[in-house]
Amino acid sequence: MNRRTFLTSSAGIAAAALPLSAKPVDRTSGVKLKLGLNAYSFDKPLRAGKMTLADAIHFCAQEGVDALDATGYYFPGYPAVPRDEYLHEFKRTAFVNGVAISGTGVRNDFAVADAAARKKDVQMVKDWVVAAAKIGAPIIRVFSGVNRPKDHSFDEAFQWMAADMKQCAAFGKAHGVVIGLQQHNDFLKTSDEVIRLIEAVNSDWFGAILDIGSLRQGDPYAEIEKMVPYAVSWQIKEQVWRNNVAESVDLNKLKGIINRSGYRGYVPFEALGPGDDPRGRIKAFLGEIRKAFAL
Repeated sequence: MNRRTFLTSSAGIAAAALPLSAKPVDRTSGVKLKLGLNAYSFDKPLRAGKMTLADAIHFCAQEGVDALDATGYYFPGYPAVPRDEYLHEFKRTAFVNGVAISGTGVRNDFAVADAAARKKDVQMVKDWVVAAAKIGAPIIRVFSGVNRPKDHSFDEAFQWMAADMKQCAAFGKAHGVVIGLQQHNDFLKTSDEVIRLIEAVNSDWFGAILDIGSLRQGDPYAEIEKMVPYAVSWQIKEQVWRNNVAESVDLNKLKGIINRSGYRGYVPFEALGPGDDPRGRIKAFLGEIRKAFAL
């Protein structure tokens, strides 16, 4: 299917509202979801050394979660890439436990005026693209940038950001790894801004990681629905934000959007609610997702 044509069947409703220049992800119509757990749900114990990514894999296996989104911050030596021996053993552990690695991610900042700093982060992304390929992760999560830079316009920063992302997408293509842009209520704040960057990069190897908790202006569900055609992965969270005010996510409403828009692939979730027991918190949110999504 030509990427400039509208999505068909169940995806047609969302595509019909898109501008003619839009290039949504080219995929078979319909819905097919696989659950993933974002490792950030175990942030405190992972950072404290009280658990490892291998422990997170075993948790996914025990709870019947299809995949782990293994954030790069929790690999030893980050931002440097671990030795191949570590990556290969991590991949083997996931494989023998029947848990896929749905992705990994880094913390880059392309919203800085310092070209040398951006170049360093581009290289970091490239290094982790290679690591992603070694562990069998089909996608690496990147950010736009922390802040809108002072003394530079949005459009100026946008142009250098698009150029950096193009480099990353080209490198990802060469290694068979998709670059996933997670909007994080930082430099990019709205679905329109995210879509504009995806169109500027103009690569099949670059798409949106739809973070439902970081679209904070206006109606979050309208923003989510606008972005679904560009989604290559997700971050399902316990809260959404309506006009910068947090509210509990309506998972049934979210699943309705997915059903109308069409999506196939992983839907990693992240449980960050209160309490010192991440396992209990994750299990509770997982139960809610399974009920609403019929998974």
